[in-house]
Amino acid sequence: MSWIQMLHATYEHCKGRESEGSPPLMPISHTTQLAQVEIVVDATGQFKRAAVLERALATTLIPCTEESGGRAGSKPVNHPLADKLQYLAGDYSAYGGEVTSGYSKDVQQPHRDYLASLSGWAKSVHGHPKIDAILGYIKKGCMVADLVGAGVLHLDSETGKLLKGWSGDKAQAPAIFKVMSAGQQQEDAFIRWRVEIGDEPNSATWTDESLTSAWIAYYQTTQTKRGYCMATGAQTALAVQHPAKLRHGGDKAKLISSNDSTGYTYRGRFIDADEALGIGFMVTQKAHNALRWLVARQGYRNGDQVFVAWEISGKPVPDPFASTFELFDGAASDHIPRPEAVGVGQAFALKLKSSIAGYRAVLDPSDDVVVIGLDSATPGRMAITYYRELQGSEFLDRIEAWHLQFAWPQNFGKDRKFVGTPAPRDIAEMAYGSRLDDNLRVATIERLLPCIVDGMPLPFDLLTSTVRRASNRIGLERWEWEKCLGVACALFKGFYKQRSYFMALEPERTSRDYLFGRLLAFAEHIESRALFVAGEKRDTTAARLMQRFADRPSSTWKTIELSLQPYMTRLRNTRPAFLYAVSRQMDDVIAAFSVDDFTKDAALSGEFLLGYHCQRQALRPPEDEADKEESPTDTPN
Repeated sequence: MSWIQMLHATYEHCKGRESEGSPPLMPISHTTQLAQVEIVVDATGQFKRAAVLERALATTLIPCTEESGGRAGSKPVNHPLADKLQYLAGDYSAYGGEVTSGYSKDVQQPHRDYLASLSGWAKSVHGHPKIDAILGYIKKGCMVADLVGAGVLHLDSETGKLLKGWSGDKAQAPAIFKVMSAGQQQEDAFIRWRVEIGDEPNSATWTDESLTSAWIAYYQTTQTKRGYCMATGAQTALAVQHPAKLRHGGDKAKLISSNDSTGYTYRGRFIDADEALGIGFMVTQKAHNALRWLVARQGYRNGDQVFVAWEISGKPVPDPFASTFELFDGAASDHIPRPEAVGVGQAFALKLKSSIAGYRAVLDPSDDVVVIGLDSATPGRMAITYYRELQGSEFLDRIEAWHLQFAWPQNFGKDRKFVGTPAPRDIAEMAYGSRLDDNLRVATIERLLPCIVDGMPLPFDLLTSTVRRASNRIGLERWEWEKCLGVACALFKGFYKQRSYFMALEPERTSRDYLFGRLLAFAEHIESRALFVAGEKRDTTAARLMQRFADRPSSTWKTIELSLQPYMTRLRNTRPAFLYAVSRQMDDVIAAFSVDDFTKDAALSGEFLLGYHCQRQALRPPEDEADKEESPTDTPN
């Protein structure tokens, strides 16, 4: 019950204090629907006009009951005020409207049920002038006729019944057919209300706070089931059903549900569902509304999978699923700084600490931060796949550690070059390919969350898979390989954090894999310069043999070195100074090998990618220097 308590506390803290630009917290006993038609009546219940709503204006806040808020099946319960034609229109069946199958034996039952519930509200002490006006109009039983007369609904000219579909030119289709979802007919239109009373400026029922309060007060008087709330420990009105629509407006999956009294939901353990779980109506409404609000406001979505992190009083917290680029709001996007052995790491660390310090300034160390993950295997059932409660200081420390530990220069495209940690979605795509299966992406991101929030080690198979794909350069597009290379280096550096890799070239590091990576960068640099001078555009030998080099470095280096001789001869005639400088550096690297390491043909670890990446960055001169030293037709690799 901890998650319900946290969400309930969030609602109590944040209701009425939502920040500007944030979606509002939904009032209890309300839900949202996409309306297609708007009907306007006056204070006496006289029909004035109606119109088809554009999709951008369709989302409407409506009163609901527990039963209607999660309605499903062949006999769905009516909403109290706004609903579909089969509930609102007394002449629905007369115009050929078809009710849902559960009402087929009595086609007027949906309308009678709606009329009874609306009349009960209107007659109570919590009635409202707008409800009286709408009820007066409903009793006339002429809604479909009025909508046809207003040009909103359309009849078949031969039968005089509602037109079941539009078979003509789509461009000339009536407005109602353009706004209905696929598979829906005009008779499935959802109706919302406006009531124009005198000089009252607000005629909309969905934004009238007095109407909202009247429904909440009335609905509470109808609740008779009372008992022990397991979330608050108080005797109160208990919820019969729990809300849905947590991830989006069409989401039918519920976190709490027990409607199977004949199956195996609780039979054999409890006599009835209440013995298994009892939650107060107000508590569950507020908790689910808070969760719905948080998901819409700051949730991370990946198909049906949703994660959200929040502080219960609404203070800002960093997104665990953001890359460092997103954490800095794109401030690191302009370029990857010139790699100096210490400078890049220090500059990045200072920038990261400054960003986290902004959160620490508003988030007290003892503030509660909650991280929750939701997913559903079926359309009707949802599960909490991840849940953690942390103190503010602990949460920020772990976010900072994640971004510091796995930081590396990244190249995600022309406008996304930064130093930092890739997002989990990028790690998943680089480990298994950008076209990976949705289920695999979901599972991978779920496996990465404990690494971020709990400080758990990175799964080794993700590291090996990413390193393997980065080594297979010839099998990837240039942009994807550049991205994969940066991600692979970041994962290797973070996984082996005890080795304390710098984000720039380390000439003093003489491990076999690191040195071989540097050699590969030299070979590529020499050949690519020679190809550029000759005006040729093709992959270098080092690029084509990168995968083989990772598996058998010593024997493959002999092949690469022999292939370099014609290019070195070409450069000796055209770029002697360049060749001399690079050759000396390459000789220094070879001299740093021990004899056994250089001749051993065992496969390389991902460390060779770090050596390759750092050496390649070190060989690339600054852009301004390159412009001075090279002609417009001769730029460095």
